[in-house]
Amino acid sequence: MAKPGKTRGLGRGLSALMAELPPETETPGTADGQLPIEKIHPNPDQPRRMFDQDSLEELADSIRQRGIIQPIIVRPLNDGYQIVAGERRWRAAQLAQLHKVPVVIRELDDTETLELAIIENIQRSELNPIDEGAGYKQLIERFGHTQEELSRILGKSRSHIANLMRLLGLPDSVQALVNKGDISAGHARALITANDPEALARRVVRDGLSVRATETLANGQRKTAPKPAKKVVTKDADTRRIEEDLSAQLNMPVQIVRGKTPEDGKVTLQYKSLDQLDDLLSLLSRG
Repeated sequence: MAKPGKTRGLGRGLSALMAELPPETETPGTADGQLPIEKIHPNPDQPRRMFDQDSLEELADSIRQRGIIQPIIVRPLNDGYQIVAGERRWRAAQLAQLHKVPVVIRELDDTETLELAIIENIQRSELNPIDEGAGYKQLIERFGHTQEELSRILGKSRSHIANLMRLLGLPDSVQALVNKGDISAGHARALITANDPEALARRVVRDGLSVRATETLANGQRKTAPKPAKKVVTKDADTRRIEEDLSAQLNMPVQIVRGKTPEDGKVTLQYKSLDQLDDLLSLLSRG
């Protein structure tokens, strides 16, 4: 697959690609025709990785009764067609044992195909928070879109986009709990601030904690976190002897701190009165 440029602005623009998507309505979208289901193949770079089997079965039942309302967007590829948007409908159509499905055929390059697939996934309400956050991250990092632009065009608040992207910083085990629906996106947001999000996530699942209780525990973890112990530097015998000799000669505390190499360091003298400082300056001026 061709790699999109980091700062590339999409040729036809994000709004133009949005127009490629059939609206989510109760009336059939405009299709270019129908294709045999075996001629259609999924995109291996599909950004969505999880397809809930129960949800697919429900969609298949709906398709058996009413058919596919929204055409599947495909592009010509090799001797068949590759799905751009609508893999979930294609999977459900197979469960419903359809032989043909309505399609919208578009000439798209690899970059446009990936971007349109991400947008289509984000628009679907059943997308889990982790996959949605990953979609926003790809649109921003791979295609140069800003959070403000995505908020305006996709109809999502900027805070919604930012919060879901923050979930991607959680450990993989916690993200898996969100994917499975064991904890909500609200729980996950609270866990971001916890010192040990994995342990707290397990407790949320075990005890059925509310989001508010999770936030309280996460805040408590931060307040009671032990401070890191100061590193104790052990001085060698030669350094301690030199400190003692200088302290005796100058009649004031002397501290020697070694540098990063054996050749450098610093000497600190501590005087307790201006008279001691005058004596030290006189001694140094005499050489």
